[in-house]
Amino acid sequence: MATTLFRTAPTVRAALRTSSFKPAVAALASTTFTRGKATLPDLSYDYGELEPYISGKIMELHHKAHHQTYVNGLNSALETIEEAKAKGDYSQAAAVAPLLNFHGGGHKNHTLFWENLAPNNKGGGGEPEGALKSALDKDFGSFDTLKTQVNTALAGIQGSGWAWLVKDKSAGTLQVITKPNQDPVAGNYVPLLGIDAWEHAYYLQYQNRKAEYFSAIWNVINWKTVAQRLEKA
Repeated sequence: MATTLFRTAPTVRAALRTSSFKPAVAALASTTFTRGKATLPDLSYDYGELEPYISGKIMELHHKAHHQTYVNGLNSALETIEEAKAKGDYSQAAAVAPLLNFHGGGHKNHTLFWENLAPNNKGGGGEPEGALKSALDKDFGSFDTLKTQVNTALAGIQGSGWAWLVKDKSAGTLQVITKPNQDPVAGNYVPLLGIDAWEHAYYLQYQNRKAEYFSAIWNVINWKTVAQRLEKA
């Protein structure tokens, strides 16, 4: 499920030229557009293939309903910006920046999230290998330490948000960070692995036992994708 940056959208270019939009436009990185509109990405596996760790019903609702909502919201925000730009009303355009950040971030985060997952028979689970394993051992000490740090970060999120394994381009190290709501990973950080801590990602199956979800999801992590992102970071 490849994603590409839509480099020629007039609306996106206009947003980039407006300083108040710069944080929000980071949400558009790695976003797929078709004919100027963001689109819901296809999954490389069926909804039920991640069971028993993530139920097929959760996957279907998460992808077809929640992610689609972010796609729709992003397209609506971009249309509003384009209309305001045509009128020369840059104040109205700037007022849309929070929506662009929320829905654009939601779209980007979920697109990365789906790619981070895979059924056991398609490479999901297990432990990292090769250069990724070496980098994790160097910066965390061991794979188990990484899992503990990520799960601790997830448990510490108040409300909704994400935990990310990132590469800090300035320091050259791997780190665990959290982002509230749908704020995208940006700046010097390159997202390698993201885990969704919003209730819609687990509640139908795990209810208030979110720690069980945090433990279970490691059984379907696609380490090949994480390794590829590290190689390109």
